[in-house]
Amino acid sequence: MVYTYPMGEVKQMAPSSLPSKYNRKIGRAMGDYRMLDDGDRVLVAVSGGVDSLVAAWVLHTWRAKAPIDYLLEAVYVDNGFWTPEHGGSPPAQRIAAQLERFGLSFTAVEGWSVEEERTCFICSRNRRSQLFELARQKGFNKIALGHHKDDLIETFMINALYSGNVSTMVPRQDLFDGRLSLIRVLAYLDKTEIIEISKLADLEPVDSYCPIGEDSRRETVRSLLEHICKHIPDARNSIFSALGNVRDGYML
Repeated sequence: MVYTYPMGEVKQMAPSSLPSKYNRKIGRAMGDYRMLDDGDRVLVAVSGGVDSLVAAWVLHTWRAKAPIDYLLEAVYVDNGFWTPEHGGSPPAQRIAAQLERFGLSFTAVEGWSVEEERTCFICSRNRRSQLFELARQKGFNKIALGHHKDDLIETFMINALYSGNVSTMVPRQDLFDGRLSLIRVLAYLDKTEIIEISKLADLEPVDSYCPIGEDSRRETVRSLLEHICKHIPDARNSIFSALGNVRDGYML
């Protein structure tokens, strides 16, 4: 089921533009991977976490100054983790209230129920399928996700340590013969920068209420990276640079 939240009176968020140090990084990521084109229809996936809220706000503010025009709509896939016993209002309502402040259209869809045991992989797969289907139904050609630099580094480490392959999420990924592209406009920003932007934009993360919590492998890798960075302070930047500097002749 799809729920559309109508926008009320628009109250512009402050600031209306990004600080230049973040603006440059986002602009470089967009340019390096040609994330946006004139006439794009962009569906931004908002989970309620600070990363996806910032991605939605960035794409909204970027549209006002970009030399191109694109349609932007936010979507939240509700996996049904919240119950009235948690108290307060449902996550979708709290997300809608924040997006309404800068006039971004918002839709909530019910996630697919699964008979099998819930895992991070299953929920992620089903959520992705929901997004793909909604994009197909409504004619969107881009899906924007809130992944950032630290996510790309951690994914590389997870794949290397647990799956035995060298890969990560990429800033732009074309799917279905190019009919749909995933874009990650925050790919050049680290988590501390995302948090600073969220404070500047007065964005508040919304709890997911997931009974499982975050992927334990990602938590393990995150702790490992923190330990490494205590001994090699610039390790994260080096790993990130290495992802774009693969020497093919020296790989097995």
